[in-house]
Amino acid sequence: MDHFLILNMERQITSILKILTLAERLKFELRHSYTSSGRQESVAQYTWRISLMAVLIESLLKKKIDPVRLLKMIILHDLVEAEARDISALDVLRNPEIKIQKLDKERRAIENLRTALNETNGQEIYDLFYEFENKETCEAKVANALDKLEVQLQHNHADFSTWEEIEYDMCYDG
Repeated sequence: MDHFLILNMERQITSILKILTLAERLKFELRHSYTSSGRQESVAQYTWRISLMAVLIESLLKKKIDPVRLLKMIILHDLVEAEARDISALDVLRNPEIKIQKLDKERRAIENLRTALNETNGQEIYDLFYEFENKETCEAKVANALDKLEVQLQHNHADFSTWEEIEYDMCYDG
C-alpha cells in the first residue's frame, strides 16, 4: 500500500477515535427527563430509544423514506451536545435568551465536528445536522416528530414527582 494512503488512513482513524472519545460524554450528559426508575436520563439513552423508535415505526410510514438517512440523522443530531451540552426546552421557555446561546454553542460544535472529520464524513454530518434542524426532508420531519414523541413518552414513564409545574400543561390527555 502507498505510504501516503497509509498516512491518510491513520489520520482518518485518529479523527474518528477523537470523535468517539467525545461521543462517550453523551453517556453522562444528563437530560431533563427521568427514567421510570427515578434516575435522570442521559443523552445516549435518549438517542438509543429514538433510534429504536425509528426502526420500529419506519414500516408504518405511508411515505417511503431512507431509513439509513433517518437513523444517521437521529444518531448524529445530538452528538453536538457532547461539546455544547444539553439545554432543556424548559430552560429555553423560562428564558428565551438561552435559545440564542444554545444555537451558538451548537453551531460551533457542529463546525468543530465537520473540521475534525474533514477527511472522512464531516460534511455529511454537518449537512444532516442542519437538515434535521431545518426540517427540509421527509426524513428530517420524521426525525423531529420522533424527537417530540420520545420526550413525551419518557416524560410519561417518569414519576410525577420528577415533573416541574410548567410541565403539567405540556402533557396530553388521551
